[in-house]
This record gives sequence, structure tokens and C-alpha cells, in this order.
Amino acid sequence: MAARQLRSERTSEWLIRSLLVGLAALWMIPLIWIVAMSFKPNDVLAMSTSGLLPIPFTLKNFSDIFFVSMTPRWLLNSAVVALGTTALTLVVASLAGYAFARLDFPFKRTLFIIVLAGLMVPEQTLVIPLHAVVTSWDLHNTHFALMAPRVALPVGVFLMTQFFKAVPKELEEAAAIDNASRFTIFRRIMLPLSIPALVTLGIYTFLHSWNDFFWPLVSATNTNMYTITVGLASLQGNFAQTEGLGFIMATAVFASLPIVIVYLIFQRYLVRGIALSTGK
Repeated sequence: MAARQLRSERTSEWLIRSLLVGLAALWMIPLIWIVAMSFKPNDVLAMSTSGLLPIPFTLKNFSDIFFVSMTPRWLLNSAVVALGTTALTLVVASLAGYAFARLDFPFKRTLFIIVLAGLMVPEQTLVIPLHAVVTSWDLHNTHFALMAPRVALPVGVFLMTQFFKAVPKELEEAAAIDNASRFTIFRRIMLPLSIPALVTLGIYTFLHSWNDFFWPLVSATNTNMYTITVGLASLQGNFAQTEGLGFIMATAVFASLPIVIVYLIFQRYLVRGIALSTGK
């Protein structure tokens, strides 16, 4: 009886794994198709875009990235904006999260509710006031204008608040007995402990900033200040016929590499950071 039950459990596990592998393979087909097209000559793609194998094979589409259009400049803009936004977000979210978790100040509960309410506000509704503010300060077509609206993410404040609440207060009390100041406790005890949560928030912020399209489209009207997402959209209209579909696909693949690299390096921190932040 026990052997039959064990056999049944193994069969169910095998079926579930097979289903997941099949769904993953189905989800990967469009990505494989894009990569295959990026390695095909444009004259071949002009006749047919079918096939998941890059036959015939060429690297010309990738070499053209650095000589056609302003793709390198757009990649640099995206890197500056994504890294700058991530760094500023980590500073703001960690300080605000620690304040909400550990400090007592007037209207603390009300302010935290307002922060949580920000999670329910679609970012499209903020475009007009943001545009008016940035215009009044004459900051359009600057890296600061592309970074600033994305710094105070409510999800970042909430994540860090939940993490700091899960840290035992005895650690702070022991440091306070040794006459450590509040900032010293934050810098030397809480921050090192919060590295998993910070990495999780950093990955989320970097990916969100790198993939952001709507706000850069509104704020960056100068071609030199385009991010890679806006630049790729402009290429689809301006260069798809002249430079070819292979070049567009190669640019998309090349622009996705930083995201893939960041995720592969830091993926082990994601589950750990979320688990610690939720206290589980």
C-alpha cells in the first residue's frame, strides 16, 4: 500500500514537472524566435521570418548596433538612469522604512497609510502633474528628470518597513546600552542585516527603471536623451525598412542582456529577501 502511494506521488510529481517544462518551453518560443532573427541576414528576413534556427548565420546585425543610429548613447542613458534610480531608491526606502518601523513621530500611521495608498495610484495619472513640475523647473531632457519621479516608490518603502519590523528589537537595545546613536544602529546593525531586502528592492527597481517607457517618452524629447526603450520604439518607425528587421531584433536582444545578467547574478537573493521582509 505504501509502495503504491509512493508510486502515485512520483507519477503526480512527474506530470506536474512535465507540464511546467512544457509551459516554460512554450513561453520561450517567442524569445528564441527573436534571438534567431537577430542572427539572420536582413535580405533573408525580407523574404521570410519563420524558423527558430539562425540559418544562414551572421553577426552583422550586432556589429551595426555601434555604427548605425544612436543605440550606444541610448544604452548609456538607460544605464545611468537605472543605476542612479536604484541607488537613490535604496537610500530613500531604507531610511523611510526604518523610520516607519522603529521611530515614533506625529502622524506616523497616517503617513504610512498614505504611502500604501500610493500603491493603488496608476502612474499614468501622475504624468500631467509630473510634466508640469519638471517643465517649471526646466529639467526636461536631463538624467535627473528621468530618475526623480521613480525614486520614492511606495513598494520600496513598504518592503523595507516590513523587513525592519521583523528584526528583533533586542539587537538595537543591546547597541543602545553601549551608547550607540540611532544613526549608528541603523548604519552598523540594521543596514548589514537588510542586505537581502536591499538586493531584492534593487533588482526590482533596476528592472522597472530599465524597462520604463512611458515617462522617458514624455520627458525625453531630445534624441540624445532617449533611453533604450524609447530609442527602440523610434527605430521601429525610422529604421525597420532601411536597416532591416534583423537589426531591430539584434538591438532588442542586446538591450535585454543587462536585465538577464542582473537577474542571473542576484536571483538567489529574491526569495530570501521577500521571505525575510514578510517575516516568514
